[in-house]
Amino acid sequence: MKKKIATIAMTLALATTALPGAQAQAGQLTDRIENGKSIRIGFANEPPFAFPDANNKPAGYVNAYVLGVLKEMGYDNVETVVTDWGGLIPALQSDRLDLITGGLYILHSRCENVAFSEPMAKVSDAFIVLPGNPKAITTYKDLAKSGETMVTGIGYSLIENAKKDGVPASQIMEVPGPSEMLAAVIAGRAAAGAHSYLTLKDMAGKAPGKVEVTDPNALPDWTKNWVSVGFRDGDKDFVEKFNAAQKKYLGTPSMMEAVKAYGYDKNMLPGDQTAEWICANR
Repeated sequence: MKKKIATIAMTLALATTALPGAQAQAGQLTDRIENGKSIRIGFANEPPFAFPDANNKPAGYVNAYVLGVLKEMGYDNVETVVTDWGGLIPALQSDRLDLITGGLYILHSRCENVAFSEPMAKVSDAFIVLPGNPKAITTYKDLAKSGETMVTGIGYSLIENAKKDGVPASQIMEVPGPSEMLAAVIAGRAAAGAHSYLTLKDMAGKAPGKVEVTDPNALPDWTKNWVSVGFRDGDKDFVEKFNAAQKKYLGTPSMMEAVKAYGYDKNMLPGDQTAEWICANR
């Protein structure tokens, strides 16, 4: 699904690009922009990170943030590409989109295939469970000991987290996205659904009285993750420019106003860790 949401004149290349060593070699995205083409942002239907609104325009706090940074850079010629979560990185690699705005966590395993911008949020894992938490699940270790099934999304980083804490693959159910996770827990096919705390709050709000969200602070610190924007490895010149604009925009009143409707607040600001450090340590 694609929808053009705005147009802008082609940006002019800096004169310094002709100087040897003046800046990184122009990548595919820079060439695309200079040829008057749109920037294609890709995401799945994953509220509140990113999702298409009723008019098929990009919504969610990562999309709102990225559009703000691109505007800071002078770009607003943007197309949206909505796909399944598991298809985002393959779509980036096969040139069907230019940026992943779906709420990717920076992970060592992903850094081999994706060039990440500096982080824009820090988030925590949690679970949705039936009211009263009858299986007493608040951590991955609880799941491992109980033998109960955990449901999460196909390709989600929470699968790695669960396995790291002893949950075998046989106890992990993978489904396309949040709506299927919610249905699995309500129907009793899974004892817990794993996702980010903010997403689970959104899910629980859509099913009042049917599920509750566990305390994210029960999980160890290593389960906390940083959200970033994903680019092709060959577009590191654009990533550098994006990071420079992000540094000016992150945490400003304008940025906080753009994302507050999606639950993002100052407690989610990413702190001082760099994408390089996170790639090496997550």
